[in-house]
Amino acid sequence: MSLEPRRGRAIVLMGVTGAGKTTVGRLLAERLAARFLEGDAFHPPANVAKMRAGIPLEDADRWPWLEAIRAELARALAAGETAVLACSALKRAYRDLLRRAGPELRFVHLRGPEALIAARLAERRGHYMPPSLLPSQLATLEDPSGEPDVVEVGIDRPPEAILEAILAALGEPPASARP
Repeated sequence: MSLEPRRGRAIVLMGVTGAGKTTVGRLLAERLAARFLEGDAFHPPANVAKMRAGIPLEDADRWPWLEAIRAELARALAAGETAVLACSALKRAYRDLLRRAGPELRFVHLRGPEALIAARLAERRGHYMPPSLLPSQLATLEDPSGEPDVVEVGIDRPPEAILEAILAALGEPPASARP
């Protein structure tokens, strides 16, 4: 009798800066007993310096960063882990690269009005990504609507309510139904 290998899964919280990927991602990881991966931690120092200076990243800056993230997701999935990743994944090509980590990967697009996101960014402290880069992120974002492994969740509510909407969209039981 052979044992089937454990199958992991990965959930990528995607969207522009200020959408709440890290805040909600940490909550989701905790709820799912998953490992949380902060996409920003995979940026090389040159990328961080560019963003800190208010210079938008280009594809050439993003590919090595995304490849490092894909490799870590692939390791997690191969080990049977559940991982939650906060990563902008703004373009379809970026999402396609991440999809190569394995079939058990889903995206949650955190979406909201520009004014709300700008207001959040204006209040954020201690992050290298300046609010001035929001327009370039919005311009880069390729709407993932219609991609079969993407669900969209609005961010115009408190983080706990966003979490519950994500769980419902992913077919997870609500908090009240968990042991």
